[in-house]
Amino acid sequence: MQFAGLAWGQAPTGLGEQGWYADPEAHVFAGEYWIYPTYSDPAPLPVGASQFTELQQARRDEKGLRKAYLQQTFMDAFSSPDLVHWIKHPHVLDVKNVPWAAYAVWAPSVIELKGKYYLFFGANDIQKDETTAGGIGVAVSDSPGGPFVDAIGKPLIGAFYNGAQPIDPFVYQDDDGRIYLYYGGQGHCNVVGLTADLKAVTPLPDGELYKEITPAEYVEGPFLIKRNGVYYFMWSEGDWGDSSYGVAYARSSSPIGPFTRVGKILQTDARVANGPGHHSVIHLPGTDEWYIVYHRHPLGNTEPNQRLMAIDRMYFDKDGKIVPVKMTAKGVAARRLGGDSQAR
Repeated sequence: MQFAGLAWGQAPTGLGEQGWYADPEAHVFAGEYWIYPTYSDPAPLPVGASQFTELQQARRDEKGLRKAYLQQTFMDAFSSPDLVHWIKHPHVLDVKNVPWAAYAVWAPSVIELKGKYYLFFGANDIQKDETTAGGIGVAVSDSPGGPFVDAIGKPLIGAFYNGAQPIDPFVYQDDDGRIYLYYGGQGHCNVVGLTADLKAVTPLPDGELYKEITPAEYVEGPFLIKRNGVYYFMWSEGDWGDSSYGVAYARSSSPIGPFTRVGKILQTDARVANGPGHHSVIHLPGTDEWYIVYHRHPLGNTEPNQRLMAIDRMYFDKDGKIVPVKMTAKGVAARRLGGDSQAR
């Protein structure tokens, strides 16, 4: 599939036809489905695609970076009335509105709170010995379609704790109102509590500030759902650039663990696609209807950054275990929302 030069206004509307995107997080906001992914096309961007300050440009020039990372300076979003027909919303987040971010803007997680929308993201791909500012940031908007603007003027989490690289945030509000942030790359995952305004880390109910909850074989991309009082902690494992990539999960009676690994539920299918992972889940309340939204590599594609979004149904068995997901080529049938539908 080739997307270079595609006129987006005339593009096919299916999720997998929107271009090269990864790490999609799906929600229901304002009566529509929304998906927020990482831009993942290594091809050079058009001139003027993003504007950089002197500081941002200096950070982009500091070291040899992957070409794709230098292109990842913004995030698009997609909305749909039915999970089938999608509309692109360009640059809902852009580094012009986040002065400390310069490249590698990754893996958004969005939450609505008191009429505002908060987008958490990773930027600058900081390493353990990094001197450049970077890590997990938070931006805010009055609309799910942005523009999102930096909320605190610096990273929310800008250093390594318990070995977890500050990338791949996932924000979750539990039924009691407490808000948690799960994050981590390089094989480690932490959970932290967030203050009521979402602008600072606060101790968890057990008193810990940065609590490591890394399950066996965890690599990155944490996600959490709750069903019938059970917390399902999900993550991606394997190598993100090849067919070993997939999604596994664990269960717990608490949102902060401990989590007991159950197994893998999404993996390569040589008939459909390679390396599916870094997912999110939509639940339609009042039903036991669940959808998994993820990225994958087209068969025969050898460029690791070129990934397509996909959506399939997710089911549970009578014992509450997640049934291994069957990847499909076309995705799901149209599903319009009811009047009171929400999703996490």
